[in-house]
Amino acid sequence: MHTAKKTFALSLITCIAVLYSAAGSTAKAQEPQSTKTLQPQGLERAGIYPLRRIEPDLTGEGVKFAVISRSITYLDDEPQNDYRPDVEHNCFNVGRLFLHDQGQPPAGISPHSTAICSILLGEDPNAFYPEIGQFYYQGIAPQAQADIYEFWHFLTNNIFEHSPPDADVITIGNGIQFEDWWTKGIESLAEHYGLIVVAAIGNGADAHDPVLYPGAGANIIGVGVIDSVDTKDLATNLEHFALAYPEHSTFGPTGDERCKPDIVAPGNCLAAVDNKPNAYEPTGNWSSFSTQIVAGTIGLLVQKAKQDPNLSPAISPEAGNCVIKAILLNSAVKLPFWHKGRLQTDDDHTAPLDYIQGAGMLDAVGAYKHLITGPNEPGDVSTTGWDLNQLYSSQWLENVYKITLAEPADKFITATVVWNKHFERTYPFEPASEKDSNLRLELWAIDPNNPGNDYLLDYSDSNVDNIEHIYIPADPNYSNYEIILSMNENDDPREIAIAQSYGLAWNISDKQNTDSIFWYDLNADGIVNESDFAILLNSILNSTKSPDSYLLGDINADGAIDIKDFNVLIEHNNRQADWYVQKENKPE
Repeated sequence: MHTAKKTFALSLITCIAVLYSAAGSTAKAQEPQSTKTLQPQGLERAGIYPLRRIEPDLTGEGVKFAVISRSITYLDDEPQNDYRPDVEHNCFNVGRLFLHDQGQPPAGISPHSTAICSILLGEDPNAFYPEIGQFYYQGIAPQAQADIYEFWHFLTNNIFEHSPPDADVITIGNGIQFEDWWTKGIESLAEHYGLIVVAAIGNGADAHDPVLYPGAGANIIGVGVIDSVDTKDLATNLEHFALAYPEHSTFGPTGDERCKPDIVAPGNCLAAVDNKPNAYEPTGNWSSFSTQIVAGTIGLLVQKAKQDPNLSPAISPEAGNCVIKAILLNSAVKLPFWHKGRLQTDDDHTAPLDYIQGAGMLDAVGAYKHLITGPNEPGDVSTTGWDLNQLYSSQWLENVYKITLAEPADKFITATVVWNKHFERTYPFEPASEKDSNLRLELWAIDPNNPGNDYLLDYSDSNVDNIEHIYIPADPNYSNYEIILSMNENDDPREIAIAQSYGLAWNISDKQNTDSIFWYDLNADGIVNESDFAILLNSILNSTKSPDSYLLGDINADGAIDIKDFNVLIEHNNRQADWYVQKENKPE
């Protein structure tokens, strides 16, 4: 077996050598695209600036964030209170930042907190960076208020006391690899008060990060990071983003086999530099920064929901966090290589999300369009919508949402349901699993003229997740569909009906473009060449050694990484992205 693998690898290497000796280098340099006015450009890619062009008043006004920031320095395991953003930086001139700590020792500045808060809240019309020039620096929610909490202060005064902060969104950029009393305490706050909590999932294999809590928690929105592209031009790198890569973005499942992350977002942003009031620099591809992009987007949705009473159920203290999470995940964009669970050919009915992309990439405009449709109740509903409702555990009870498509050909149906897991209210906040429910999400194609032709198009029914997600092409022969929510039939029967609150979102969309260069440009440098063949070869060999690992390279989406993918890659040899910048030749 090992001899066969070695022979196969040598054959591929020989094929690569022949290919490039024959083809030569045909790549031509292109001029880098001109720098955009606004930075960070990761917000453009996530749809935040486009959303602001639709709704210019969505700046976070009236929204409160709780930013949990860990101290940088520890002595004898005691935090030294250097957790604060540098409020003297120009981008915080009109900021509304309030600081919370124990008061001892004297508080100090955190470079990490400075960068995070600038992405979330900063604004500086006269920003400058040498490699980019002049730009307008505008964070996600520059008119929002933020309470910056020192991590241990927050644990002591809010989590231990089970006292929610006065905030609409909690954002946490750090985590630990094991579930602890405080991570369960945050989940308990989310459940009992409908708090929206967004946390980083971890920085991948290169950082030796497993799936980190609280981002790995069931009631938390766990965020992974999408890498920026890799060219010699900084402006290009900050403007274009590729995929979430296992090396830099931690992937699931969790120890109890739940899907994580929930969603991914760009991470490499220009951000404020501490102790230099005019300075900015790129952050790099880290999940703590992508977390702020997701949290900030939620803040804009919260602002809209506060302004429109019809949308207020989406921010209800009674499971409103489930609605927001369902909307975010349902509107997310699938990137190349997205598939449910582990690599396989069939749709995975028991793993609702991809183990590295979650539901996909954040789309702020898509989430906004979901939100403003307003709540729908079971029955006939619009083709995009959401609901905050309850389902009872009594046998045969279902909630049914009926949608009609005028032109079902080339349409995709997406549906997502989210509910909270249950936790005790007091330390150590143990799971109250006896109260948990297990929902099942089904999508049926309906023939109104002949019920005998109705059939189950797709379903999602995990035994461990508190998310169910469907993403499937519509049947071109059917215009009528039913989204059906029920309790899993394998649940233990209960004498007394238990109500489970849930958030549901659904949408009909056009088929996504499947010809992205990132199917082939595996190192995201803008050109398909020998480097990508080497990466694919490595993935082919590793997939035979560790079939359960998460690897990119199933280009033809047949459930395996093999010679067929190699042949597809050959067909795209020397393909270039429109943003490709030819690397300079270095002297020998």
